[in-house]
Amino acid sequence: MSKKIAKVVKLELIGGQARPGPHLASAGIVMPQFCSDFNARTADRRGEVVPVIITAYEDKSFDFELKTTPVAILLKKAAGIEKGADNPKEQTVGSITEAQLKEIAEYKLPDLNTDDLDAAMRIVEGAARNMGIKVKQ
Repeated sequence: MSKKIAKVVKLELIGGQARPGPHLASAGIVMPQFCSDFNARTADRRGEVVPVIITAYEDKSFDFELKTTPVAILLKKAAGIEKGADNPKEQTVGSITEAQLKEIAEYKLPDLNTDDLDAAMRIVEGAARNMGIKVKQ
C-alpha cells in the first residue's frame, strides 16, 4: 500500500547549506533529517541554487527530487552580470557566446520539455533575450 501524500513543496535552496527554518516548516517534514539528506546529496553543488521538489507524506516521511540550477542564474553567471535588463527590448546588459549557450542548454536538457539540443538552445536563447543578454555568433 502506498503512502498518502500530505503536501508537495517546491523550494530553491543553496546546495550543501540547507538549514531548518520557516520555509521547510511549511512542508511538514522532519527538518533535521531533510537537511542532512539534502546537504549530503548536494555537496558537489555547494553554493549553487538547487531547486528541490519535496513530497511530504502523512507519516512525516518524505522524498525529494533535485533539479538543475535555473537558467536565469546560469545566464547571469555566464554573462558576468548581477541582474537582467529592466527593459530587455531597449537595453543589453551583457553577452554570451554560442558555446556558452550550448553548454547551458546541455546542462538544462534533463529539466526542459524537449530531448532535442537545438530546441533546448532556442529555449535558453529566448530566456537570454528576455533578460537583455545578447548571444554572439
